[in-house]
Order: sequence, then structure tokens, then C-alpha cells
Amino acid sequence: MFTERFLRHRRGVHLEIEERARLETAIGEIKTLPPRTNVVVAGEELSQSILLLEGFMSRYIDDRNGLRQLVAVHVPGDFVDLHAFPLKILDHDVATMTAATVAIVPHSELEAITHDLPALSRKLWFSTLIDAAIHRAWLFRLGRLDAVGRVAHFISETNVRLMSAGLSDGRRFALGLIQSDLAEICGLTNVHINRVLRQLREERLCVFRSSLVEILDPEKLAAVGQFNPAYLYIDLQSAEAPSSCPRPIT
Repeated sequence: MFTERFLRHRRGVHLEIEERARLETAIGEIKTLPPRTNVVVAGEELSQSILLLEGFMSRYIDDRNGLRQLVAVHVPGDFVDLHAFPLKILDHDVATMTAATVAIVPHSELEAITHDLPALSRKLWFSTLIDAAIHRAWLFRLGRLDAVGRVAHFISETNVRLMSAGLSDGRRFALGLIQSDLAEICGLTNVHINRVLRQLREERLCVFRSSLVEILDPEKLAAVGQFNPAYLYIDLQSAEAPSSCPRPIT
């Protein structure tokens, strides 16, 4: 199923087999996109939304000088722009960060779901509320944490989200991003992010190398980042480790 990662292991919500099947039939097209590709442009009217199947995507806003501010990062299983269904026009751009595979869901199909399957409609609404919770954590990270804390929080958060998707064993995962991406995510310069990653490595908290992350001390990393996973609404006990994980970094 293309939708197998959507709302996987989320507390308080469970998609029935029939509901997943209905979402599958709502998919109009599967696309594979290259990295650094704009998918949605702010201000353009939209008639479809995107379910991310593989890879990483972002939402961002450009300032008047064309400098990008990331406002969200999406992992496999996320409905990247489900909020475009009621809004139709977004105030931000959406782009791939890595090569990505996406499922395109026409808004006409989502409209039919809201009419025919109100329980499934509420679960789609639940996913947009999770996005809002992540956004609030993003604001906290940038507004209250120092540089090391920001990176520690983001890595801890991403680890849990990928555990839910079956793409992390709790200590190792493929991130697919480069240092400049982490700098933009955490509001740091390229020079600063390099220093932070070195500090995290020297303190035996985590290692980021060749787009792979190995968390050496998950509890201490979370403490440094003041990370509490409650806002992700993920049942960590049921989130299974994947059958194969990235090899340890040596």
C-alpha cells in the first residue's frame, strides 16, 4: 500500500483497512521527483495535495532578497500539503530536498471522502493537527534553544518520526540532507553548523556523516535539545525497528 506509512503508530488514531483502501483509490498519480525541485509555488491555485512516499521535502518562504527560510521538513508518510485542500492557495512554497516519490491526490477525491467517510475525514484533519504541533515545536526550537540544542532537538525529532515510518531503528537512520540544509533548518550559518556537529560528535552524542546519522546517546541528546516526543503523538512502544537499517558510522 502506498499509504502504509500515513499516520502509522500514531496515538489516538487508527486507519481501518477499508479507510486505507479508500485513500489508495484516491491517488491519481505516482511521481518520482529529482532533488531540489519546486512542487508548489506560493500564490498558485491548487487542485491536488501530495502524500510523500519516499525522500524528504520542505516548506519554505523566501525573503525579499531571495534567501530561504524553512518552515517545515517532511518525512515519508506525511501528507505534505493537505492544508491546501481547504485553502487552495498556500502562502509558502513546497520543494523536494532529496529525490522523492510522491502520491498525488486530487482535491475532488478528498471532497468525496469528506462527504462519504466522515471518520476518515476526521483522521485526515488529525494529520494536519500533527503538522501544527510540529510547527509549534519548530518555533520553540528556534526561539528558545541555543545552536547545539536546536540541532539536538531536530535530530531527536527526526529520529522519532522516522521510527514511526519504519526508517530508523532508534539510533541510526539515513537523513539524505547536507550540512547547509541543517543550517537552514536550525537557523545557523554553514560555519556554525559545522562547529555544532563537531561538538556533538566529540561529546559522543551523535555523528552526522555522508547523509547518515548515528545517535550514540539518545537520552542525553534529547536532554540537550529539551526534546519531549509527546507532541508527535507517536506510540513509541509499537513503532517497530525496520528489518534493515543504515550501517553504523565508523
